[in-house]
Amino acid sequence: MKTDQKMNCWEYMQCERHPGGKLHNADGGCPAATDRLSDGINSGINGGRFCWAKGGAVCLGEVQGSYAKKIQGCMDCGFFLLVAEEEDDLMISANCLCDANRKNKMATIGETSVSSLTSSDQ
Repeated sequence: MKTDQKMNCWEYMQCERHPGGKLHNADGGCPAATDRLSDGINSGINGGRFCWAKGGAVCLGEVQGSYAKKIQGCMDCGFFLLVAEEEDDLMISANCLCDANRKNKMATIGETSVSSLTSSDQ
């Protein structure tokens, strides 16, 4: 493990649901810890620094729901705030933003960054 590697959610939460963790084999692990498609996002391993975008992620011992149902709680989480502070261009999922936007003002669905969300075209 590199000494400059940033902390992943399972390290911060000490949940042991990552590959090799004590609880990984007991319940299949956590989607954030096993999602290889998210590897590298926000400088994390798998989805370890993108856990708020993973439906079914396990947080505080409970399986969380879909992104749209959990994102507000995630944005109040100490780990989310740590990643937001450490990353210059924090990645979040835009799916919730699209669901909330009933007038279809967003042109694309997928991934976006906080910097693009906060830049104002007022």
